Amino acid sequence: MKINKEEMVKGLTTSEIESIKTFYTIWGTKQPELLDEICTPDWKDVPLLPNQAAGPKGLQDIIKGFTTDFPDIEINILEIFGTHERAAVRAEIVFTHNKELIGIPATDKKVSVAIHEFHYLKDGKITHTWHLEDWFGLLMQSGGFKPNN
Repeated sequence: MKINKEEMVKGLTTSEIESIKTFYTIWGTKQPELLDEICTPDWKDVPLLPNQAAGPKGLQDIIKGFTTDFPDIEINILEIFGTHERAAVRAEIVFTHNKELIGIPATDKKVSVAIHEFHYLKDGKITHTWHLEDWFGLLMQSGGFKPNN
C-alpha cells in the first residue's frame, strides 16, 4: 500500500513544542505575561476555576497568586507527545506547601501534584487547554486523608 504525503501524520512542530514548554516554565520564571505570546487571545482553559476570567488574563491572575503564595513553585514536564496541532503533556507541580490550599492546611513539606493536560494549537499558539490536576494526591501527601486499613 502506497501512502502519499497528505495522508501522513505530522509531528509537533518546533514552535508548537516551544509554546508548550513556555506554558509550563512561566510558573518558575514568574512571567505570566508570556501567555500573551504563546496563547491565542481567545484561548480556552477547560475547566475554568471559580471566578477565573476567560482567556490568558485568567491564567495570568492564577499564576500571580500561586507564585506569590508558593514562591518556589515550578512545573516539571515529564513527557510531551502528540501530533501537529494536538499535544498531551504529563507533568508535575512541585512546591513547598507552606500555606493552606483548597482547604488543605499547610504542611511545610515539599509536595508534588501530577497534572495531565491536552492542548490544541494553531500557527504555533495554544488555542485550548484541558487540564486535570491530582489534588487528591496533595491531600494524601499532607496526611489529611487516612484510609481505613
